[in-house]
Amino acid sequence: AQYEALAARNLQAAEDWYRTRCARLHERAARSQEAVRASRREAGECRRQLQARLVEMESLRGAHQSLERQLQELEERHNAEAAGLQDTIGQLEDDLRNTKNEMARHLREYQDLLNVKMALDIEIAAYRKLLEGEETLFNMGSGGLTSLNSLPSPTYSFQPRSFSSST
Repeated sequence: AQYEALAARNLQAAEDWYRTRCARLHERAARSQEAVRASRREAGECRRQLQARLVEMESLRGAHQSLERQLQELEERHNAEAAGLQDTIGQLEDDLRNTKNEMARHLREYQDLLNVKMALDIEIAAYRKLLEGEETLFNMGSGGLTSLNSLPSPTYSFQPRSFSSST
């Protein structure tokens, strides 16, 4: 009877220990299951965030490539425009140089013509003086010819124009 009471007490203690131990294990298992669920939820949320970031990154890569292409096209267009403008500048400089040379040539021709005109004006003035001298000699030498004296005597007047040239 003592052994049976002792065995019953030990059996009761073992069952209590077993129940306590099982209760603690069930409690730990419940907490672990809750932690596993929370971890799974967190992992799912991280996967969704990762997918969203990957999609966003791909979108940004596409935008970046598009912007790079646009930048390259703009640079090419700018370089083409700059080359065209440089060509235009070169042509305009050539035209300006040609126009200056032509103007200088025209100015030299004008100066030459002006020099010839001045020489001709001087020669004409000299001939007029000679003619006037001849006329006065003719009038003096033919004092008896009254019929010639009745004609009006021609007078030559020379009024040279002055031209100013800028070189």
